[in-house]
Amino acid sequence: MLGTIIKGIGGFYYVKVEDQVIECKARGKFRYNELTPLVGDKVEITVKNNKGVIEKILPRSNELIRPNVANLTQAFVVFSIKKPNINMDLLNKFLVLCESKNLKILVCINKKDLADVQDKSFVESYFGTIGYEYYFIEAKHSLGIEELKRYLANNVTVVCGPSGVGKSTLINKLCGNEIMATGLISEKNNRGKHTTRHSQLIEVEGGFIVDTPGFSSLDITMIKKEDLQHFFPEFEDYNNGCKFKGCFHHKEPACAVKTAVDKGIINIERYNSYIAILEELMKIKPYN
Repeated sequence: MLGTIIKGIGGFYYVKVEDQVIECKARGKFRYNELTPLVGDKVEITVKNNKGVIEKILPRSNELIRPNVANLTQAFVVFSIKKPNINMDLLNKFLVLCESKNLKILVCINKKDLADVQDKSFVESYFGTIGYEYYFIEAKHSLGIEELKRYLANNVTVVCGPSGVGKSTLINKLCGNEIMATGLISEKNNRGKHTTRHSQLIEVEGGFIVDTPGFSSLDITMIKKEDLQHFFPEFEDYNNGCKFKGCFHHKEPACAVKTAVDKGIINIERYNSYIAILEELMKIKPYN
């Protein structure tokens, strides 16, 4: 039987097969092969007396470390317009990381009620030149939630972004119940409760959503500097138009990307973010 792991805890894996969920254990061979089943894995299982055994893990299309999930197809990248103020360089890092995992990306600008006309104009002009779909939302008041739900069908979606932007609230609204703990305070000791959870997939609107916000801290060190330009979609029409093969679009002359920037075709702030990330990768991996 073929199914999808939707939850894993204490050595047990819960595999959704059509309209049922089967509790499974994994064959010991996976441990010996240093391969651990992950939430999101497509697996082959055998079932006896309503208990399942994972026999095979199908090849993964991608994998995240935090949260530990496989086979994602889509990311909702969440930033607030204010409190905290939107940080475009950080947002671009999130976009790069999602691109590197080959995810469909939807940008969600939360706390719409705090945005003035100038804020909205900036966001609209910025993303208008990149091509990413984006929505202004108010997760706390459920504004924009129904529009986002339309993107969930046939996808495995992770919600990601920096701290304090409303990721957990958005997941709760999308799932229709309190899946995530959102700042509950223990009455006994008046300290925040420990809310670490095992990731699981929640079935919503014909798709799955990861119930844990994804990679709130960024690690881009695994990205090769040669590949970075391919994670800026607006560069694609120009990457092969440079005079020198293997152009990094940095200090090289006769660079088609830099010419597009000079002409205002490519957003200069996006290009500056690219250069900042490139220089960071060059510093981290000078010989890569």
